[in-house]
Amino acid sequence: MKVLITGSNGLLGQHLIPLFLQDGKYDVIATGRGPNRFPLRDKYTYEAVNLRDAGSVKQLVEKHQPDIIIHGGAMSQVDDCEKNKDACWDTNVGATRYLVHAAENCNAFFLFLSTDFVFDGLQGPYGEDAAVNPINYYGTSKVAAERLVVNSKLQWAIVRTVLVYGVVADPHRNNMITWVKNNLQQGKKVKVVDDQWRTPTLCHDLAKGCLLIADKKATGIFNISGNEILTPYDMAIKTAEFFKLDTSLVEKISAKTLAQPAARPTKTGLLIDKAEKELGYQPRTFAEGLEIVAGEIKP
Repeated sequence: MKVLITGSNGLLGQHLIPLFLQDGKYDVIATGRGPNRFPLRDKYTYEAVNLRDAGSVKQLVEKHQPDIIIHGGAMSQVDDCEKNKDACWDTNVGATRYLVHAAENCNAFFLFLSTDFVFDGLQGPYGEDAAVNPINYYGTSKVAAERLVVNSKLQWAIVRTVLVYGVVADPHRNNMITWVKNNLQQGKKVKVVDDQWRTPTLCHDLAKGCLLIADKKATGIFNISGNEILTPYDMAIKTAEFFKLDTSLVEKISAKTLAQPAARPTKTGLLIDKAEKELGYQPRTFAEGLEIVAGEIKP
């Protein structure tokens, strides 16, 4: 089967590619902005495509005729979305519309990556059937894109996830684990929010959840995340302890002190019972995730 993965230069894309290749029954076509930034290049096909251009998307899908499309490409920096609403809408909604239309023409199974930020954070953690009510523009764009998928003629799945962490091939791109580790190793203080709650997700687990859905062509909305409710401060302290660094350098702050352009929901997190029962999904603990990430960090 052919699987087309969008956003392949991103964190999830770089974990989806080897997982689908390893599965053995998939030919992988990956697409991202600009040149390919991931190794194993002789094992799969890469196409640099602007997903905001309807003609390019149509041409890509017609050329490869994928059986499955995993749409992970997005504008996901929440503050950037708030400051650049047109770009956010074009990237998160427009591109999804073009891909859905193209997928309908070749009858591909469509898996769309969404977010806990579709919720307002007043009653988390959330199940799949909870009412959406985004409080920032990123969440608003994702709700609109979800609706395009739900109202399509396709067999579809929507994967909602939370605060994904892991390591990408590009050594210059930080994640929360490496950010905390690098600063504390240099004796620098880090200020971390302690009044927002999430169920942080190891990228390997998210990729595995997508593979389980693709293998079964399971339809509907699935929450794919970790199962521990933690604040970013909790994550930072656990990271410091894991690497045997000075936890006193981790300073607890309130989100209100950051004055960020985009509002963040206070308590999201996702309930994953459905994915566990229907897919056999089993996330790692945050402690296990730290071990995996530590093994992948380049010295």
